[in-house]
Parts: sequence; structure tokens; C-alpha cells
Amino acid sequence: MLWNMPVDMHKNVSVQVDSDFALLLPSGVYEIKKMEPRSKIRTIIVFCLFLAIAGIIGFGYFCQDQVCALSKRAVILQSSDMLAYNELQPAAASLHQSSGSSGSSNNNNIGTSISAKSAAPQNIIANAGLSYEDVLNDDFQFDMDGHDVMVFLHIQKTGGTSFGRHLVRDLDLKRPCECQRQRKRCYCFRPHRNENWLFSRYSTGWKCGLHADWTELTSCVDVELDKNEGETAKRRYFYISLLREPISRYMSEYRHVRRGATWKGSRHWCLGRQATAAELPPCYKGKDWLDVDLDEFAGCESNLAANRQTRMLADLALVGCYNKSSMPTHERDRVMLASAKRNLAAMAYFGLTEYQKMSQYIFEETFNLRFAIPFEQHNTTISAAAVQNLRPDQRRRIEKLNSLDVELYAFAKNLLFQRFEHLKAKDANFEQRFANLGNIFYKQGVTEFNWDSNIEDALSTDH
Repeated sequence: MLWNMPVDMHKNVSVQVDSDFALLLPSGVYEIKKMEPRSKIRTIIVFCLFLAIAGIIGFGYFCQDQVCALSKRAVILQSSDMLAYNELQPAAASLHQSSGSSGSSNNNNIGTSISAKSAAPQNIIANAGLSYEDVLNDDFQFDMDGHDVMVFLHIQKTGGTSFGRHLVRDLDLKRPCECQRQRKRCYCFRPHRNENWLFSRYSTGWKCGLHADWTELTSCVDVELDKNEGETAKRRYFYISLLREPISRYMSEYRHVRRGATWKGSRHWCLGRQATAAELPPCYKGKDWLDVDLDEFAGCESNLAANRQTRMLADLALVGCYNKSSMPTHERDRVMLASAKRNLAAMAYFGLTEYQKMSQYIFEETFNLRFAIPFEQHNTTISAAAVQNLRPDQRRRIEKLNSLDVELYAFAKNLLFQRFEHLKAKDANFEQRFANLGNIFYKQGVTEFNWDSNIEDALSTDH
């Protein structure tokens, strides 16, 4: 696919993109044509190639792995997912097509989001954390005594409240987190110094905003930790998250909001600003949406409950943030879904609420950490029962509203099983390990670990 864009009076840029997915991980061939003699052009090109090759070799051999923009981590995040997940390829070329066929206002908006990502891709990649491929290395170790930080991306109504509590209360650690009574905060410090190894609601608080998403966290975590610790450090970030079957999750959020919960404190920050009231108009008047009817809840077009998991895992800068006029709806959806899949696949860890024991095993094997209690699995929840009671037309409507999440969840489920089988094959003591998850003879968990019992809890507004 080829686009010709005038740069000025004397040169023209031709951009060839090898695949649609190349938009999300910028690559391609760039040819600059000038109105000058060919010999001079050839000399300049040879000189530039020499400098580029010398620079790559220099950075690759003499820079620390986590410092240079062209470090191993950056290369992995740029290339591994493109090779491994070809199904994402059709998602992004249409963004260029829409920029070429839409009006001038739309072009400017799309150009802003693309150029913003292209201008500083290395910074974004660095903040996105180490990938799962990094973690699979035989010599990998989550270095709690070094500068490793686990970042929990907490999506509403996925069981993250309970999981977050047990990250700070029930892991078997050299220096356990110190939790204060009557406060939703624990100090999760490194074994030999008072620095955070966990960035989450119960350890650092909502430093990047209430239920900050991928877009917000990747631009915020490093800055906030520097502020909190009073110094700049070169950290390795490991992003983790939980997902849940979309229809049950949506119904759980509906019931939560119907009881009076809101997330008014969420910033919805993207490309240096918050979403405007025009971009996210409120669905209700007053302080809450108490006793809202399901049809009214589903009927609000700006209700972020729909496809919440896809939106919170995607890089929203690729779709013009919350400005839905930046591109056609179907193109926006395709790019956002592709981005969410890519980011999920690159995460060091994610779990699924419906597969808790499997998720526990993957977490423990990934980070070489152990929970002192087993994850419990219950086949029914209040929201699951509510789903069964939906009218056929309501069920169809909710499935359509959450179609991106449905596809993302199917992708996540397949990926979770792949990771499980891979770790299982490497584990010579799998049968014993899997049968005794959470059983540590010298330590007992503080509380019974049950995600489901906490999925439905919450009258407070920040779950």
C-alpha cells in the first residue's frame, strides 16, 4: 500500500507499509526524492546508511539493556507480537485510508494521534514494560531487590479488588507488605530499602487516576514513582491485569452503578489532556445513577461500561483518544481492538476470572512468587444468574454493545491456555505443584482467597 504526501516544494515522501498492523508497530520503507543530481543523492544515502549501522552497533553493544532506546526490550516489543499474532494485521491500514478520504478536520485529528505516537515511539515502548517473551527467558528473575516494578492495570468488575488485596497480603515475601488497619493502603517495599516494587491501588494508591488504563499508566507510572521516591531510577516494569467474561462483567458493572456507584474520579487522560465533556457527556444528572433501568443503562452512547476491557487495554492515542469524530466508528473499533490484543499479548501476566487456578499457577511460575492461599473457583455468581434472566432482546443488545470485548476475551482465553501449556511442559513437578497451589507449610494466608465473593462486593465508588 503506497501513499504520496507532499512535504514541501522540493521533495516528496513515499511510504510503503508492508502490513496493516504496521501502523501499531511503526515500520516501513521511506524514500525521499529530491530535485538534485543522482550522484549526490547516492553519496548522501551511503553516508547516512553508514552512520545508521554504526549507531545501531554502538547502541546494541555498549548500552545497558534497559537504558537505551534500542535495547532488547524495545526490539522485542516492536517485533515479537507482529510475528506471533498475524491475525491483527488487517486492523490498521484503514486508519490511513480514512485519513486520506475524510474531511480536513478529521485528517488533522488523525494526523495528530499518529504523529504523536511516531514522534516518541521509544519512550512509549519503554514505559509499556517488559513483555511476556522477556519473562520466558531461562535466566529471568523478578528482581525485587533491584528496580523491578509490578504494575497492576485494574479493570472494573473483573475481580481486581480481591486480587489486589491478596497481592499485598498473601504473597510469600522476604519482606511482607505492611498493611495499616482502617486504611486501604499497604507499604510494599523492597527487602533492603523503602522503595515500591508494586504499583497498585492498595500499595501506592490511584497515583495515575482512578482505574487508570493502559494509555494513562504508560505515560504516568515512571513520573509518579520518581516523585514518590524523590529520585530518578531506571526501572523495569511488568504490567499485569485481569479480564472477565464480557457479558457477566457488564452486568456486574450495571448492578454496581444501579446501587449508586460512580467513577467520577477517573481522569480519562490521553495525549496530555483529559477527555472533554463534549467527548464524554454524562449519562445521568445528579450525583449518581441510582436505580437505573438496564435498558436506559445500555442506551447511553457515552457509557464506558460497553467494551470497557478493550478500551482500557488499548493505546487510545492511535484512535484520537476520546474524540470519536477522528475516524469512522468501524475503523476506530478495529484499530482499538488490534491495539488491545497486542498490549495484552505483550503483558508479563494476565489472568481470567473464570480460570482462577490456572491463573494462579501462571502468576506463580511467571514471577517465581507464591501465594499462601489457593484461588477458589465458583461456577456461579450473582451477575451470571442475572445474565440468565435477561430477555432475548436485552441479551442481543448487550452482546452487540460488547462485541469488541467478546472478541478480546476469546483471544485472551486462547493465549492464557497457550501460556499454561507452555509453563506446564517446562515444569517437571507440575502435578504436585498444581495440586498444592497456595499450600505453604510455614505460612498461612491472611484471608480466604475468593475472587468471586469480591466481584459483587462494593458500595464504595472506587472498585
